[in-house]
Amino acid sequence: MGVPGPFPSFAGAPDGPVMGREEVDRALAKLAAEHEAIESSLLALQDHAGRRLLEGAELTGVTKDRWSTTEQAISLLWSYFDAYSEALTRARELRSRHRWPTQEELTELTELLCGTAITLPSSATLGGSPLLSEELSLDRLVDRMNRWYAEALGVIVSADAVWSALPARIDMLSAELHRTRSLAHSVGVRPGEHPSGDDLEQITAELTALRAEVVCDPLAFWKPAGGSSAPGGGSPDTERYDRSARALEDVRREIEAVLDVRQDAERRLMRLRDVLSRADRTLAEARQARGEVLAKIAASEVPAVSGPPTALHEQLVAAADYRRRSQWHRLSPLLESLEQRADDELLRARESLTAVTAPLAVRAELRGRLDAYKAKVARHGMAEDSMLVERYDVARRMLWSAPCDLRVAEQAVLRYQQAAAEALVPRQTGPADEGIEGGTK
Repeated sequence: MGVPGPFPSFAGAPDGPVMGREEVDRALAKLAAEHEAIESSLLALQDHAGRRLLEGAELTGVTKDRWSTTEQAISLLWSYFDAYSEALTRARELRSRHRWPTQEELTELTELLCGTAITLPSSATLGGSPLLSEELSLDRLVDRMNRWYAEALGVIVSADAVWSALPARIDMLSAELHRTRSLAHSVGVRPGEHPSGDDLEQITAELTALRAEVVCDPLAFWKPAGGSSAPGGGSPDTERYDRSARALEDVRREIEAVLDVRQDAERRLMRLRDVLSRADRTLAEARQARGEVLAKIAASEVPAVSGPPTALHEQLVAAADYRRRSQWHRLSPLLESLEQRADDELLRARESLTAVTAPLAVRAELRGRLDAYKAKVARHGMAEDSMLVERYDVARRMLWSAPCDLRVAEQAVLRYQQAAAEALVPRQTGPADEGIEGGTK
């Protein structure tokens, strides 16, 4: 009760049955100090803001049950204090009769100060069977008052601490929730259309319910401190609040991601259109080249060329529709998938073009080799050699006619190379010739 403890005089009472005059005076002085401390504590409890809030609130649950008991305890505390005051007044009056009290007066004072001289009415107990009356000593009376005062103060302080902490924090989080909902609505994150919109609805409902529960049943949100016996020892239970705060932070990050997607969506869509357009043009070029190869190259396996990526184009149209309807949660994963697949499609189209035009590249390489050897032979003055001219004409006819049989043409070029090499054996090969031979092997 904000007091040092039970009456000090009882702990220091003499072993004999009757207290002396000085002992009585010391006991009365300490009782007076204790009386003043008890009265101050009860008045502070009466004026406590938490008590006034509890009296005016519509309580439910744990708080309703505990406050009902606490109100009864506070009422009994004042009854106990009145009994305590009466006993102290009687003791003072008895002591004031004589400067030197008689033995009979000392015996009566001892009984009043140390015996069971206080009779309480039937309402003197809490949580037990009511008694018609109860006799207590002053020390037991003060012990009980101290215990009930601590319990009452614990209820009031705990409820007040919860009310001081949680509703304000919930209101601040609700204000942040309102701002987040406005931002979410502006970017198309709405309930039923985006998962984060549904999350915002759930967070809103949870905060509304949480605030109502905190206001009506604050003690349901109090965590007592383990091992603490001090009134109000513990802290508000913020688990549900913290869970809502984390959920709101997750939604806020998701909305930031949506904003990034929205700002970046048009650029990514333009790039996708460009990549797929290049893939289409490359495939068209490959199909055209395949027709040319089939017309100009004989006895060659030319791979087929697939058509344009219709599925990708359809999904690109769907992505543009998501962009128009602000369905960012669908657009973002679709763009990521499309970007990878579009790049793969362009690579496949380029590989297809390379594979289709490979026979033309082989023919071009054979033509280059044939002309290089002809130039080499001419530098050595053997351009008019009849065998070389004949073999050159045969190879050239094969390479410059359509359709060209690459296998036969390659053999003709090899025969010309061998004949040229045999004709040039007696001659010294110069540095320039070595360069040509090295480059045409």
